[in-house]
Amino acid sequence: MAYTDFIAAIDLGSSHMVGMVGTKGLSGTLSIIAYEVENSDTCIRRGCVYSIKETASKIKRIILKLENKLGGARINKVYIGVGGQSLRSIDHVVSKVLDNGTVTEETLQELRKKCNLYRPDMLDVLKVVSPVYFLDNKQEENPVGISCSRLEARYKLIVGRPSLRHAVTMNMADQIGVKVADVIVSPLALANLILTNKEKEQGCALIDFGGGVTSVSIFKSKHLVSLSVIPLGSDLITSDLMMLDMPEMEAERIKSTYGNAIWEKDSDQESVSIDLADGQHTKEIKRSEINLIVEARVREIIENVYARLADAGVIKNLGSGMVIAGSGAALRNLREALTDRCKMDVRYASVRRDCIEAGEMIANNPEFTTAAALLLEGTENCAQQVVPESKIESGNNEFEETIYDPTLEDIRFKGKEKQSENEKINEPDIKVEKENNPSKAKKSKKEGLLIKIKNSIDNFGGELFSEDNNQ
Repeated sequence: MAYTDFIAAIDLGSSHMVGMVGTKGLSGTLSIIAYEVENSDTCIRRGCVYSIKETASKIKRIILKLENKLGGARINKVYIGVGGQSLRSIDHVVSKVLDNGTVTEETLQELRKKCNLYRPDMLDVLKVVSPVYFLDNKQEENPVGISCSRLEARYKLIVGRPSLRHAVTMNMADQIGVKVADVIVSPLALANLILTNKEKEQGCALIDFGGGVTSVSIFKSKHLVSLSVIPLGSDLITSDLMMLDMPEMEAERIKSTYGNAIWEKDSDQESVSIDLADGQHTKEIKRSEINLIVEARVREIIENVYARLADAGVIKNLGSGMVIAGSGAALRNLREALTDRCKMDVRYASVRRDCIEAGEMIANNPEFTTAAALLLEGTENCAQQVVPESKIESGNNEFEETIYDPTLEDIRFKGKEKQSENEKINEPDIKVEKENNPSKAKKSKKEGLLIKIKNSIDNFGGELFSEDNNQ
């Protein structure tokens, strides 16, 4: 069965690029249809595309793989998620003096238009988050219908380097041959998939430990307080372990199997066998050496997370604590290390049940969670629309048209009329006189004459359209 209505999204991760296709039910719940993965560590660094050609090639490969699972359907456009180390939130305030007037919807729209016109220096605004309204310096959730002297809207703008959007919407879109439906801020989409309204209201920090970067999204009173990206990820732990003379794949295996965010002294004397970089020999290495490297890098990342929380002033005001997501969150004892340093409850991320109708296990896989979050944000149908075939009869001939265009049909019709007029003009003017009083006897006598006239017409047409005359 070919799908005719679906949403397609691409998550540009630093270690993996994930493509996903899904549909939305009437209630807005997501059903995942298909997904594909490509390694991206050679073309994306710290969440930013640095090799457009290679990234586009991998996206094209993902799209082809996804289309093979869609029953003949084709992908016409995709949503693309962006992160990157340049991503962050900034404050922007727009105000209006009302002179004891009443706030209306038109007033709020006017403030929003002014906000959209703002262009920070050397930065591109990727998202304008719903503002917090203050009427005469008093916060109001629903200001419409309330009188005040001065209305102030405090926006959070998600900004990044201009090249972040341009690389996706212009350069890459031309090479992949598929339209970009929209660019979505990945950390915000992830928060909408994981955090409940209650958690956002009480205060919560979502920490996404990715391969190249770690993003920190903080919410309080249902509003975004801060969004920032730390240019440190779990791939750095892998790079650090490679200094022990092991290849990258072996370092990744050692990190996943033996890596520990907290140094366990009981295992200091245990040894681990690792493959050397030459691919032919192995050696024994103490787990204490591994844990020393892993713990040092994890501590650096945690300290940066703590600093972001402190800058936002929410260290002691997050009633719902901290939620950790991403492939890097699977490191042993990472949750315990965060709890010890930040002095708050920490839980692992899980998608909200009211968001996923089918494919919950896939969405809860840290490798695919962000891609599922992008799908949830999508609103446009990404399927290529196929126009049904139509038949147009002309005399005894039938023409099958795969695409119906009223303009083209009008041109064809006028062309046929013109052709008919030309045929009438070129038609030989031959008159056949009739007798005043025809009878059966006279009709039989004139049969020979009619045959002669018919032969004359045939000869005339043959001479008119003969090859010699058309040369």
